[in-house]
Amino acid sequence: MAFRISMAYLKLFVTHGVLLMFGFFLIFMSSEKDAYEKMSEDIIKSVEARGDENLLNPYSTQGFSMRIQNKVSMEKIYDDIAYKPRGTTEFFYGIHMDLTNARYAIVINDDRNFSVRNKDYVGRFQYNLTDSYERFIAIAWKLLLLYLVIVASIIRKGKRSDIKLLEPIRVMSATANRLTVNNLHSERLNVEGTKNELKDLANVINAMLDRIETSYESQKQFVSDASHELRTPIAVIQGYINMLNRWGSTNEEVLQESIEAIQNEARSMQDLVEKLLFLSRHDKKTLKLTKKRFNMRPLVEDMVRETKLVAGNRIINNPIMEDVIVYGDKQALKQAIRIFIDNAVKYSKDGDEITIKCQKMNDDCVITVSDTGIGMTKKDIDHIFNRFYRSDHVRNQNISGHGLGLSLAKLIILAHTGKIKIHSQFKKGSSFIITIPKRKF
Repeated sequence: MAFRISMAYLKLFVTHGVLLMFGFFLIFMSSEKDAYEKMSEDIIKSVEARGDENLLNPYSTQGFSMRIQNKVSMEKIYDDIAYKPRGTTEFFYGIHMDLTNARYAIVINDDRNFSVRNKDYVGRFQYNLTDSYERFIAIAWKLLLLYLVIVASIIRKGKRSDIKLLEPIRVMSATANRLTVNNLHSERLNVEGTKNELKDLANVINAMLDRIETSYESQKQFVSDASHELRTPIAVIQGYINMLNRWGSTNEEVLQESIEAIQNEARSMQDLVEKLLFLSRHDKKTLKLTKKRFNMRPLVEDMVRETKLVAGNRIINNPIMEDVIVYGDKQALKQAIRIFIDNAVKYSKDGDEITIKCQKMNDDCVITVSDTGIGMTKKDIDHIFNRFYRSDHVRNQNISGHGLGLSLAKLIILAHTGKIKIHSQFKKGSSFIITIPKRKF
């Protein structure tokens, strides 16, 4: 890479060197021409000041000559024109280059009109820039040699500088090549010795690696937890199948017990798989919600009636049911609210109260699900939306569940730009307050 950069620099030096020499040539020749033009102006001013065209005081300078003629009679007053091209007396735009017989000439004719004592004259001033051109060539070779020495020195030093500059990139590349799943937690780009943009780049890459590591660990934990949750129902099903294989065909009690257990575990596995698929679609950004306007009150009232049927040993209250229009996915919101209600039933006991409200507050839809069940500790509140999280208190009471419901419900509520507030007291109950903000239609 350092070699390619050096060659790129060399290309730039060559092209800019050519442009520099050409620009220097134009400036040099233009300054020589300007000097001759100054002589012409001084001669004309001298003649006009004296008032006598015969009192010419031409400059005796190599490369400068002139011819003065009466503009009407074409009578020559003075003529020392030095250069006359072969075969023609005309000059191309006032400039003539003669390259015959390996001899060249750069000559400029400058015609000027002036008057002396009411007589018009025309003066042809001739500037021979051949010697100036030869002097430029002599200087140019020396400049070119000096330029090449400077370019070689710059490229040599630049190459060493490029190697030093690119060393952090080489180290970064080597580190990146060593990265694997096994050392993702330990390998990071070294920012020591790097400066400015390279240091910023190394910090950005390290931050990206941190995010990748966090995501990988999360996915690894997710797979581990999912495998653990699936292992239990599979083991139960396998156990009952083995029992059926031994005694089920002749023992009706064993047969019925096995069928019911397998059905329960199958439903549990189906519920777990559906939740995992939902979370997977969310993680892959492929989760699609079909949103439309609807009244939340009938939906909540239906869930209250269903809860009373399946949890008849709980006291179900619905003191406030107000009409409120929301914009969202009806089935997804129903699934989320159902999770909160099912948890209220699951973590309460016979005779406990469950209160469900649907209210309109500042045009927002506020749904409250409260219970007088086992409640939660502060630690539980901080982690209940983590996937597969279940508190030790719940596990000790052998309450079924996978620890995915609340994380799924949270995703649905957030997808509707909603908020969830929690109020809980250990062994006294919990309240979940879900707010779905109004939407400008």
